[in-house]
Amino acid sequence: MFDFHKNHKTLVLATFIGFVMLSFIVAVFPASQMQNVKPLPNQPFLTENEREGLHIYISEGCVACHTQQVRNIEMDNVWGNRPSIPSDYYYSKERMDFWRQSPSLLGSERTGPDLTNIGARQSSKDWHLLHLYNPRTVVGESVMPSYPWLFEIVDSNLVKDEDVVVNLPEEFATPSKTTVIAKKEVLQLVVYLQSLKQMELPDGEGGKFIPRSRQIHSEGLDGDLKSAALNGENLYKQTCAVCHQDNGKGVVGAFPPLAGSAIVTNEDPEMMIKIILQGYDARTEFASMQPFADQLSDAEIAAIATHERSSWGNNAPEVKEEDVKKIREFIANDLNP
Repeated sequence: MFDFHKNHKTLVLATFIGFVMLSFIVAVFPASQMQNVKPLPNQPFLTENEREGLHIYISEGCVACHTQQVRNIEMDNVWGNRPSIPSDYYYSKERMDFWRQSPSLLGSERTGPDLTNIGARQSSKDWHLLHLYNPRTVVGESVMPSYPWLFEIVDSNLVKDEDVVVNLPEEFATPSKTTVIAKKEVLQLVVYLQSLKQMELPDGEGGKFIPRSRQIHSEGLDGDLKSAALNGENLYKQTCAVCHQDNGKGVVGAFPPLAGSAIVTNEDPEMMIKIILQGYDARTEFASMQPFADQLSDAEIAAIATHERSSWGNNAPEVKEEDVKKIREFIANDLNP
């Protein structure tokens, strides 16, 4: 009909029309729809340090291995509280300029963990600094490259009060009488990573994931039976091992050991449960620990605590879901008398 193999003008015209149609479908129509995307309520501006950290995040190639996009599938549930929506990528209420919206860093692959909610999952500045200096200090099997150029090794006698010191484990320590301090660039990068937190949706429901297998397996169970259905070891690896390590030995000078800990093995688990719920600010020897009250259910905390109290040579009574529930209610009543 069109005789493309002989009529080159018709071929070029048809190709051009096809190109224009595809351009509208792939680029123009989606771009016009994105003009209606607004930031979520209470979504904060990026501070100057966070924006500089964003630029460093891009320039160092972090986007090549880490995504910032939570899909509505079971395997992504661990990364965020809900599936991502377009408004999550409106990083600032200001456009870059008339033609450009704030960048959406979706990433390209999941070689490294998704970072959508890393500010809530891992809020410790000390952990991020260790991880960026040498990822193997906190995750032994990590394939992530080190970023030593973001740090400086100085004579210990020349360390200033305002310097941020990186406390390294013994096996990664620098030569004696030297200290690793963080440069301004890495501190800005950490501030950006700490800012990555999913905002609650206006309806308060936070979106819905495909049900997790552990929820399905424990369906219809109550109380201690539900706690028993959860795998405390897997939950520990997902939530706690990144700091305290799979072997419970922690990281010397950064994260305390759980193996042989007097708090973990105490007959009364109250202090241990409070620390998991409220976090802990060690202030001196170790890094601060973030609270998990909003991230873990009573049953999950009970399962994790029981695993910690019965592993690595520890031998203490199990923690029941009811124990966690009582302490959570006590803390809530204490904060809101």
